[in-house]
Amino acid sequence: MNSTERDVDHALAYPEPPASPLWHRYGAKARPLTPAQQRRNRKLLDIAQRKPRTTAA
Repeated sequence: MNSTERDVDHALAYPEPPASPLWHRYGAKARPLTPAQQRRNRKLLDIAQRKPRTTAA
């Protein structure tokens, strides 16, 4: 490499590819949870918060 060459990473000289269409915010919305699912989630969360934490071996 001589002194007239610039230290340029040519791989970074190109624009990023377009984002995946899966990343866009528009489209199908998530369905809201039913009251039964909400109760179940609250119960499981309550149980998880009361259990003592286990340490990884």
